Amino acid sequence: MRIVDVCEVTKPISSPIRNAYIDFSKMTASLVAVVTDVERDGRRVVGYGFNSNGRYGQGGLIRERFKNRILEADPKSVLNEAGDNLDPHKLWAAMMTNEKPGGHGERSVAVGTLDMAIWDATAKIAGKPLFRMLAEQKGVEANPRVFVYAAGGYYYPGKDDTQLRAEMRGYLDRGYNVVKMKIGGVPIEEDQRRIEAVLKEIGSQAQLAVDVNGRFNLEQGIAYAKMLRQYPLFWYEEIGDPLDYALQAAISEFYPGPMATGENLFSHQDARNLLRYGGMRPDRDYLQFDCALSYGLVEYLRTLDVLEQFGWSPKRCIPHGGHQMSLNIAAGLGLGGNESYPDLFQPYGGFPDGVKVEDGHIVMPELPGIGFEGKSDLIKVMRELAE
Repeated sequence: MRIVDVCEVTKPISSPIRNAYIDFSKMTASLVAVVTDVERDGRRVVGYGFNSNGRYGQGGLIRERFKNRILEADPKSVLNEAGDNLDPHKLWAAMMTNEKPGGHGERSVAVGTLDMAIWDATAKIAGKPLFRMLAEQKGVEANPRVFVYAAGGYYYPGKDDTQLRAEMRGYLDRGYNVVKMKIGGVPIEEDQRRIEAVLKEIGSQAQLAVDVNGRFNLEQGIAYAKMLRQYPLFWYEEIGDPLDYALQAAISEFYPGPMATGENLFSHQDARNLLRYGGMRPDRDYLQFDCALSYGLVEYLRTLDVLEQFGWSPKRCIPHGGHQMSLNIAAGLGLGGNESYPDLFQPYGGFPDGVKVEDGHIVMPELPGIGFEGKSDLIKVMRELAE
């Protein structure tokens, strides 16, 4: 049993949308395939992965460093103790050979993308959905019913309040009861008008979360906190620079409602510093670490251990990214839910065909691996890469 090839292609996921910090006009993503010599049901087992939106494709790092370390590792050294499957932890260690600590930027995205494909292959070799395999390894019971919220509300050329309201109404019509919109990209008075338009549209049917994407300085963050605290928001997200823990802590003095951050922290060490110094409140705030951007599930398990040490429940984790990998982690390890993109970043966002949102939740299908084979538009692109 061995990995015989690692393939990567950089794909465009460009769009004219923007948040408060970046636009997506030239956004790309890496799609990878980890090809094994194992066969199941007459087909060679291939694990697939991709990086989350908001960070560009990582083809250079994957092809020049991490692919070679996977292929050059002694095949027996990266198997589990029984010798009947891959060991993602050993493969992660092989990828990180000769890598200095720190520097959790683009490297963490490249490794996280490959890690996703490795876990997909591992679960397929085991013949199990990844979420059930994770629950078994942890000694807990999997819950296939997962909370999801609809992320959207981007700034778009020519988009007015009527179109914004129609977008949010569309999410409610599809079964969501929490929706999210971008703020911080226009003057505060304009954002307040947009927020009130959405709140009027959704009424008591749903809650609204707002996302700044790290744009504000302390003064701006406080000004918005004072404006936002009059509304019953689901959360106030990523207010300032993700590494400015003092800013995050200061905002909690002005905003009593739930806050969320973490999608741009890429290691368990950064997560630990956020909990040490960021003023995050375990009774109401949310953590959005995204395994596909932060060295993968192997590192995410270390992050969950850090949370436990600080008295945080995994239920306070609702990952960024809207991908099926985090859905499996949520179902298998008891996270609080997952982001989703009903209309954006396709074919990578969304759920397997036939999966519907009901009362803000989906039920995981019983598909081996991460479940990419159940999403027809996505698996078509994936198989073009490796098969």
